[in-house]
Amino acid sequence: MQLARFPRVPLAHLPTPLEPLPRLTAALGGPEIWVKRDDCTGLATGGNKTRKLEFLIADALAQGADTVITAGGVQSNHVRQTAAAAARHGLACELVLPRVVDWHDPNYPVGGNLLMDRLLGATVHIMDKGVDRDAEMAGLAERLAGEGRKPYVIPVGGSNPVGALGYANCAMELTSQANELGVTFDALIHGSGSGGTQAGLVVGLQAIRARLPVIGINDSDTADELSAKVSEVAQGLADMLDVAGEVDPDAIECIDGYVGPGYGIPTDGMVEALKLCAETEGLILDPVYSGKAMAGLIDLVRLGRFARGRRIVFLHTGGTAALSTYASAFDWG
Repeated sequence: MQLARFPRVPLAHLPTPLEPLPRLTAALGGPEIWVKRDDCTGLATGGNKTRKLEFLIADALAQGADTVITAGGVQSNHVRQTAAAAARHGLACELVLPRVVDWHDPNYPVGGNLLMDRLLGATVHIMDKGVDRDAEMAGLAERLAGEGRKPYVIPVGGSNPVGALGYANCAMELTSQANELGVTFDALIHGSGSGGTQAGLVVGLQAIRARLPVIGINDSDTADELSAKVSEVAQGLADMLDVAGEVDPDAIECIDGYVGPGYGIPTDGMVEALKLCAETEGLILDPVYSGKAMAGLIDLVRLGRFARGRRIVFLHTGGTAALSTYASAFDWG
């Protein structure tokens, strides 16, 4: 798997740490839990999208773009990192942000990621819930092109085969770190939404023949919808990388049950997961992605899927920039 043949710009602090979580392990009384700290990628507070943007921004520059366009919710981690990457490389940035989350914390519509988007110089287009984000981005790109600009559209979450290259690279990085530490893992668990992170991991691990199951905890759609997205991006990435054969559908595992009332809406499990990780390990998760994914991991341990003696690695995808906009989800008595 030769990633060096694809254009790439340096944005992330790599490799990110791989750390054991002994006090969380003890608190749950189950498998040994580790964390891959992709919240530490560094770009505008970090997160998993930075790995994708190393390849996406390079592709935009190679195509002569002067503007990047992307979309997400009002508190999207992806758009915040995209705005930062664009600023780093002198590109204008246009953000399409529908109000997709019915959350009424007074800081939600002004603080967190949205504050950073504006600080980073992006042009923000707030839109009503229900708009077609892809159509809005396409229309904006057409208008900007008509004005003589050269736009490059990055899909929601940076989740296409180009973006997924970042997590094919992460698969090699994780495997190398584990080898150096003399540890093996029985499963990798992470929050999965737009599908690119999971697709990159699955294809990257397949390419290097590492037998590490990847489990995506669904944070928005149904597991079937998520699996379809992951499969599409994964096969496109496998074709780019000349990975032999079809992507094994059995390697794409997506689990429902932890979204709660909807994407971005707090759950009791998420609140418990954030408090438990903070109090046992000083590890801060986010309320939308890693918090719900950790809630899923905790529940799977309690249900007996991962027994004592096994070793699980949790991919922390970042997102803590939005935490202050969820303060009202926590009851401090």
